[in-house]
Amino acid sequence: MPTAALPRFIDIHVLQSVPFANLNRDDTNSVKTVQYGNTLRTRVSSQSWKRAVRTTFEEHIGDTALRTRRIGEQVTRLLDTRDGWPRELAERAGGHVAAATSIKFELAKDPQDPKLTVANKVLTNAMVYVPQSAVTELADLAVEHREALQSAKDIKKPTDKSALPKERVEAILRSRNGVINLFGRMLAEVDDAGVDGAVQVAHALTTHMTDVELDYFSAVDDVTDAWADSTGSGHMGHAEFSAGTFYRYATLDLRDLARNLTGTSSEVRELAHAFLHAFITSLPQAKKNSTAPHTIPDLVHIAVRSDRPLSYAAAFERPITAAPEGGYAAPSREALAAYARAANTMLSTRNLLASGWTSLETKTLDGLGTRHDAYDDLLTTSLDIALTHQGGTPA
Repeated sequence: MPTAALPRFIDIHVLQSVPFANLNRDDTNSVKTVQYGNTLRTRVSSQSWKRAVRTTFEEHIGDTALRTRRIGEQVTRLLDTRDGWPRELAERAGGHVAAATSIKFELAKDPQDPKLTVANKVLTNAMVYVPQSAVTELADLAVEHREALQSAKDIKKPTDKSALPKERVEAILRSRNGVINLFGRMLAEVDDAGVDGAVQVAHALTTHMTDVELDYFSAVDDVTDAWADSTGSGHMGHAEFSAGTFYRYATLDLRDLARNLTGTSSEVRELAHAFLHAFITSLPQAKKNSTAPHTIPDLVHIAVRSDRPLSYAAAFERPITAAPEGGYAAPSREALAAYARAANTMLSTRNLLASGWTSLETKTLDGLGTRHDAYDDLLTTSLDIALTHQGGTPA
């Protein structure tokens, strides 16, 4: 579809209260934080929440992408299970697949002796990011060249050459699906494999100051606990957690998405709707078994803009203070609406083509546009306007 006919951006703003949890940890298992407005906030990295969004998005559209250094091992597994190849030949084929690209590679270490490597256990130095269907295509290519693989030598060192045609392997690595067209791909080692993502996702942060809490725990040994004279525990430790109301923001560039697809408005709509829905409903899964923090957003606001994306994070540069009776969610909603009203007044609403919201809030929130009762109503209305917009005037 003509990209010039589309407005540029769909901004989505979410306020979500999360109870005692640790959605995203650093390398020491500590809660991630950020100093903002000279106060400590709990943070969830964009990478963490984006992965949660991507897995939800993939379920919604029924298609997946694979990010891995072990593309050869995936081909080996398929040749073994689907085609019944001898294990040694299937492993050789997987090694030759991984070696048949411009991506540098190394041999995996032998788990029994880390000083040794394993022939054909090839790891690419860069992770490839391909549609799941690419594994099948690579396996089919190996089947096509089975005779050459049977007479070829094992891949034993990084300088070994593959028996498979490099140009065909790399053509498969360039393939993409809706997941890659939306989120993009960085693969500099293969010419023309990069894809500019149509989505930008911000780090989530609490709207207010938070404290990181240490949770001391112990585990009972069921055997020693049965002894009448036993005391103490079998294990002791501690973990970090926090709680708060998070502001989350992402923007979707409709023109970039349409350019990546080179398809119809129905394809753009399907992927845009799936992304927005996934962004609303997803939640990182860290520590889920011990915290079960499965809340839904307190508020979702969507704005369709023709000029530029607009984050409302600055609404919370001055940390929110709790309501007199307690709670950060309600004053956070009011602060977001007030900031949106002020920002759009200053910028003018000439380039604001649609604005709407849905929330647990029962009050009217001036500044956020039209209220909707359900997420789906909000998404449908926003996309109707965005995808029928022509020449700067809402349809």
